[in-house]
Amino acid sequence: MQLQDTPEEWRVVATRTPFEGNKTSVRTDDVVMPDGTVASRDYQVHPGSVAVLALDGAGRVLVLRQYRHPVRHKLWEIPAGLLDVPGENPLHAAQRELYEEAHVKAEDWRVLTDVYTTPGGCDEAVRIFLARDLSEAEGERFEVSEEEADMELARVPVGELVRGVLAGELHNNCLVVGVLALAAAQTGSGLDSLRPAEAPWPARPFEK
Repeated sequence: MQLQDTPEEWRVVATRTPFEGNKTSVRTDDVVMPDGTVASRDYQVHPGSVAVLALDGAGRVLVLRQYRHPVRHKLWEIPAGLLDVPGENPLHAAQRELYEEAHVKAEDWRVLTDVYTTPGGCDEAVRIFLARDLSEAEGERFEVSEEEADMELARVPVGELVRGVLAGELHNNCLVVGVLALAAAQTGSGLDSLRPAEAPWPARPFEK
């Protein structure tokens, strides 16, 4: 058995969009099941996202603390953002998010992992990058607003983040997946064996 996710698309006999928001929408598809019956499936349509696990020379990860209203929590996260432009190169989007949220740039970029955040109810795909060789970005800091105006920044050792994830103290999807993937790569074949920054991403195709 080959342990690999594979693309497949069941027949849709009707579709509608009961809600359309600024960045995302909700779609209802009537899908033909294997036994021939038809079932309605509601899901959020999402443009996709990128996230950046920025690792400094001291083995610390750059993290942000931000209020997230749907879950009524302030969460520790890694820099992340939407793919605002269809077909945008995800590396360029990740570099932009690292600059805007942390005013940091990186010289070494690799793909850490790709995930579907909640495939039972949303089509969001996220590419999580590993960024190394960090330095302060040049120029003026990006002007923040709304929830980001209250954002805190910190650099935390990888081991402390792993401990917090396993203790149930840290919950942000990209932080949890990114930190555990980083730890696995460090104890496995090494960070230099990770995919290049512009590796193909079938979930969100892009031009290099």
